[in-house]
Amino acid sequence: MISLGKEELKELLIKGWMTHDGMWFLHCLQECGIEKTNRINRAAIRSMARVETQRVLEAFGLEKVETRTDLKEFVEEMFQVVKADFMKFSYSFTSPDVLSIEMERCFAHEGMIRMGVAAEYQCGIFERIETWFKTLGLRYLIEPEVEGCLMHRTGACSREIRFFLD
Repeated sequence: MISLGKEELKELLIKGWMTHDGMWFLHCLQECGIEKTNRINRAAIRSMARVETQRVLEAFGLEKVETRTDLKEFVEEMFQVVKADFMKFSYSFTSPDVLSIEMERCFAHEGMIRMGVAAEYQCGIFERIETWFKTLGLRYLIEPEVEGCLMHRTGACSREIRFFLD
């Protein structure tokens, strides 16, 4: 019997979760249309991300996020849990208060192209990330603010999240 290493298992589990997410979106799209599917999808993401935030805080023994050090630790732990190798994006703190996220390729955008709804898709990836910070009660500004899918509109997707920590 072949056993999987920790990283291989994580990759397999995240791929399974993302396949479920894509199939859920596709079947909802077929039943409800893109407008309603976008609305339901984003609501589900926000609900899930609030729970996810609390679980990661608890799992890594973080009580709250108040300082730059807390924030960096939270971001590292969160992406350690949710990011897989097939997700081609990078993130870094480009200054003490600015988190930059750059999508090299976007699996969600690619899925929306296959479904034929990329032009109407409302991004769920950044909805999830933004909900983490809302759940933590942090003050922040995301630039650029985008409705829809930035990758579809411009061919590239990156965001800067500027935090206002006391």
